[in-house]
Amino acid sequence: MDVSVVVPTLNDRDELRGCLDALSAEAPFELVVVNGPSTDGTSGMVRDHEGVDVLVEVDDRNVSVARNAGLDRARGEAVAFVNPTMAVEDGWLDAVVTTLADADAVTGPTHEQLRAGVATDSVETRTIRGRAVTYFNGGNAAFTREVVEAIDGFDEYLEVGGARDAAHRLAGLDYGVAWNAEMCVAREAATDGGRKERDWRDRYRSLAYRLAKNYGAHPTVAFRTARHGVADATSALRDVVDGEAKPTSWFGNGRDVLVGGVLGYKDGLRARLSDRTPRRNPNGWSARTDRAVAVYDRR
Repeated sequence: MDVSVVVPTLNDRDELRGCLDALSAEAPFELVVVNGPSTDGTSGMVRDHEGVDVLVEVDDRNVSVARNAGLDRARGEAVAFVNPTMAVEDGWLDAVVTTLADADAVTGPTHEQLRAGVATDSVETRTIRGRAVTYFNGGNAAFTREVVEAIDGFDEYLEVGGARDAAHRLAGLDYGVAWNAEMCVAREAATDGGRKERDWRDRYRSLAYRLAKNYGAHPTVAFRTARHGVADATSALRDVVDGEAKPTSWFGNGRDVLVGGVLGYKDGLRARLSDRTPRRNPNGWSARTDRAVAVYDRR
């Protein structure tokens, strides 16, 4: 099976080099890099890398747009997506090919290098309104071309959570996501010692949108959104009590959660009406053809 590998990137030059080296060693059918409006010299590095077959330049910072731009150029019987900050481990491609011979999609673990050892993740499955949803890592996943065409790629409304949305839509179309522990990627743990600030408005806009779009105006949508909100609010309040955050930031985050959730719920219902087919993707791969501003193709 010919596997095209798509790597969407934005200002990740140093880590991207290691990612491309590791992928090149696996010798996929083709390697496609989609570069957002990077300002760190990524374009020059990628164009000089012998393992890259196609470089697609886009002017959008949305990773869902970048993934779909990669689909525009990929020619393989299967398409894999790898995060630029990760390096595939030996045997990664064999695991993809072997699994996709009998599966619709496949994902695998991420090994994170920590001082105390190596942390890894595991398969995550949820049942929502009777639908068994297996989530996949958007930075380590592969699909047959039939499947990626059936779901029409990724929803470009979503700046975050595009992979989780795709998992809901895969389940809605009765496609399964297999887990292969040999399909490993690795990354170094963050060393800056600080916490990454979340954009709560975008997070909850994405959550409410994908739930409303995939399941409609059902109580489970409000319940799951509220449950996430309560859990995050409790965690944030604990930070305030411990002196790691200010009370004003807690109230501000609460406002962002509410605004984002309402906006996402409204837009999700509108998207559901726009695409009443089971794929639920009005802003998908087929919606536009003008993503690339430049393409460098060595094939």
